[in-house]
Amino acid sequence: MKPAKIILFGLLILSIIISSCNSKKKIPENTISAVPVIFDTDFGPDYDDVGAIALLHAFADSGYVKILATVGSCKDTLIAPALDVVNTYFGKPGIPIGIPKGKGIYIPCVQHWNDSIVRKYPHDILNRSARDAIDVYREQLSKQPDKSVVIITVGFFTNLAALLKSAPDKYSELSGDKLVAKKVKKLVSMAGIFPEGREFNVEKDSLSTKYAIDNWPTPIVFSGFEIGSKIVTGLPLVKNSAIRNSPVKDVFRISLPFYEGDKNGRMSWDETAVLIACKGISPYFNSVKGQFITFDDGHNEWKNNPLGNHEYVIFKMPKEEITETIDKLMMHQPVKDNR
Repeated sequence: MKPAKIILFGLLILSIIISSCNSKKKIPENTISAVPVIFDTDFGPDYDDVGAIALLHAFADSGYVKILATVGSCKDTLIAPALDVVNTYFGKPGIPIGIPKGKGIYIPCVQHWNDSIVRKYPHDILNRSARDAIDVYREQLSKQPDKSVVIITVGFFTNLAALLKSAPDKYSELSGDKLVAKKVKKLVSMAGIFPEGREFNVEKDSLSTKYAIDNWPTPIVFSGFEIGSKIVTGLPLVKNSAIRNSPVKDVFRISLPFYEGDKNGRMSWDETAVLIACKGISPYFNSVKGQFITFDDGHNEWKNNPLGNHEYVIFKMPKEEITETIDKLMMHQPVKDNR
């Protein structure tokens, strides 16, 4: 073989080798970076919270989010073990759980789904052994990169107000408001009625709501009552005979018959907040920017401002399509069977 041909042949082989190496290192187009999330919930008075945490685990298993902690915002005596039941079912029993150790709202779970799943499914946390929610918040936030954490609140603002007021501790030398400003990317909340009204999550601990909203240092996205009330879900989950020994299914199976109005499904307030936090506002919704204004009596109003730090969502995709999306996500099953 002539020298010129040998050189050309060598270059050809080298290009094949380089191409092969590059193809092996190529990052798939659908590769995503998991967003660190803290989920704050009044896990007990209603049961759309259970659908919401099912969505959260579905997104975690798909790589969209990493669940840093699940914290309760009310004083229900079963909130910690019930959260632990669902986290354990989805193969993540080590997720930190916190509850309010100071002031808090207590509203009983009239459907008794929480005591039902705590009796039936594995868990190893009781309320008396659960950590303080603020301790959990400060520990987890201190470990994360700056401006990275998304907090989802689908309950009362009790913990968020207390977090902002918290003092420096062993986890961080920063006060609560400065720690939030440094570590949190945004807050996504199921709260309020838009453009004005009086909504359960805002009203029940209205003073904490007002303090948290007035002093929160990052952008806030709101999914209002009027959004979730138009999206009813859960019936396909209950009717799915392939899903067995699921605490999520049990909760909806127990609770849907409790109210006549839920015979076709439960209004999905909390699920919409998780959907937005994990996948973004678009393509499901558009949004309006401005300022969310709350009052001591729990009433809320809205002031439009294109440069505002708050925004609330309005429908973009037909609600039937969003309903179908949420129903499918609520039927997500554990990646690894831990039952």
